[in-house]
Amino acid sequence: MSQPFDRRSFLRTVGLGSAGALSLPAWINARGLEGGTAAEVTAIAAAARRNGPIKLDSNENPNGPVPAVIREVQRQFGVASLYPARSEQPVRDAIAKANGVSGAQVMLGCGSGEVLRLAVQAFCSPSRHLVTALPSFESPAQYARVLGLPVKEIPLDAQLRIDLEAMAREARGAGLVFLCNPNNPTGHVYGEREVRGFIDTVLRADPEVVILVDEAYHEFVDDRAYASAVPLIATQPRVFVSRTFSKIYGIAGMRLGYALGAPATLTRMERLRLPNGISGHAQVAGIAALSEPAQLAKEQRANREARAFTTKWFTDAGYAVVPSQANFVLVHLKRDSAAFRDACASKGVLVGRVFPPLTQHTRVSIGTMAEMQQAVQVFKQVLG
Repeated sequence: MSQPFDRRSFLRTVGLGSAGALSLPAWINARGLEGGTAAEVTAIAAAARRNGPIKLDSNENPNGPVPAVIREVQRQFGVASLYPARSEQPVRDAIAKANGVSGAQVMLGCGSGEVLRLAVQAFCSPSRHLVTALPSFESPAQYARVLGLPVKEIPLDAQLRIDLEAMAREARGAGLVFLCNPNNPTGHVYGEREVRGFIDTVLRADPEVVILVDEAYHEFVDDRAYASAVPLIATQPRVFVSRTFSKIYGIAGMRLGYALGAPATLTRMERLRLPNGISGHAQVAGIAALSEPAQLAKEQRANREARAFTTKWFTDAGYAVVPSQANFVLVHLKRDSAAFRDACASKGVLVGRVFPPLTQHTRVSIGTMAEMQQAVQVFKQVLG
């Protein structure tokens, strides 16, 4: 099955053995990436990917990292023998500048997944439970259960939105409240007014609760009512925000995420971090990704168009789609989603895992427009 050119698998390409290396253009073999144009970088990335499955299962950026990221990672190999712990400040500063905060309000993580784990460890206890939605991103609840800590999962409402009122009722006595906004797997987002109201209600009920707002998909949101919760950290020390470079920035494989919050709040998590857990390659990749803000608009536009195409195809075919503000859509298939997933995989299209109790819904990540045009033909065959 033919695939469009993109950058998603560049690092996998350059990691191939000698057989793969023989297919690299001469400018890479002879000079590394320094001499390559953006078009050449894009072309070599596509060379390895076009024969693989269409990967719509993990909410990754189908275009991969921008050329600046690839070049900076290549340069970093010269100091790969050195531990990275003492070099974190530059990437902290770059993140702080991009978000309008101070460096002391930034904590790095090995992907935002580490931030979520540290939050559970730092703020939950046998007497202080975790509150989260069901379904939502599963990691906090999974971490809590591994540690033997209590979890209260609040079902979504009838419109498949996070039930803020029900979550607030269960927040009294909690150690951590996890609010994923936009929510994964639904893509639903709450606006600034609703989020602020929820936070105020929770903190009035129990001023000891800590609230984590997960904004992994922040950059994809178009809804004008939405606003990041980052400004709240200036006045609410018990609120912090997690972000990631794994989505729109296209470096999921390099594992770089971060938290933004009050220094005292971050310190409670920072003390649990592995000191050198963020590789030097991830650090320079993050700085390079933030250095090309114009790329964000391009990625946002491409995602918006491919998401609209995918949504229209499913709705025209008679399947309800939750309005999404992320780089995926949740579709009500009216049939077993695990069987649909497996059937699609057998035809070369990978879609998301099952999110109980929504066992008749499937999450479809948004790839390139060409990928989505090919994928819907497979969906048509499987849905019959």
